[in-house]
Amino acid sequence: MDQEEGLKALDNIVTRFNTYEDFLDSQITTVDLYYLEDETLARQLVELGYRGTGERVKREDFEGRKAAIEISRLAERAQQKTLTSAGKDLQDNFLMALAMREEDNRNGKLSLNQQDAAHTLKKQLASVIFIRDRNSYGQEISGYIDYAHRLKTEDFEVYFSGKKRLLPRTTDISFYNWDADIAVCNSSPNYQVIADNPEGLLFRYKRDRKILNVDPKAQPGDNSTRIPIPTELYIQAVIFDHISRRKT
Repeated sequence: MDQEEGLKALDNIVTRFNTYEDFLDSQITTVDLYYLEDETLARQLVELGYRGTGERVKREDFEGRKAAIEISRLAERAQQKTLTSAGKDLQDNFLMALAMREEDNRNGKLSLNQQDAAHTLKKQLASVIFIRDRNSYGQEISGYIDYAHRLKTEDFEVYFSGKKRLLPRTTDISFYNWDADIAVCNSSPNYQVIADNPEGLLFRYKRDRKILNVDPKAQPGDNSTRIPIPTELYIQAVIFDHISRRKT
């Protein structure tokens, strides 16, 4: 039996029995109990490999694998509770794009990418969402949203469930009401707004100080991508993904 088959067999045993003692009991026959007349002794003989109807499993292997499976189960449950997009039947491209990015933006997760002789290179995703549409008064509005910041300050359950639409606000990093001619910019914990640039609006990511250029006619900048999202929810939607790279 190779290693993969052995691990699969162990997993089958671990999921069938709540405790190692339950597993030992399953290996003891009525004949064993008749001659030994001692359940504890019978268990010890099975554990040592002298008795048993199946393959021997060490206590440390059983309990170690049991703990690993439980940790994985709890982590998955915690993630499902944390990710508001989890378990949702998402039909629109825009919501699916947000769901794909939710975990990294929400957790500020640093994922291992590359290693060299002296350093570990890690990456972090920080997305900016551009939306252009009409508000509840029929006015055309647009703006740029720091996705990670909004995730931390607002419950996105209403958006992923379809109860409300995500729209720019005057508290986002950029907001413009085209009918009322109201323009507002705010720096966020992640992005500094550069509004006085003669060529257009810029955002500086505070972690690596790289510039994100949101002008559709220009390149978005180092380690950044511009992704237009076809959607039926908005007049226009674009997601800018900035990847921050750090050596540790």
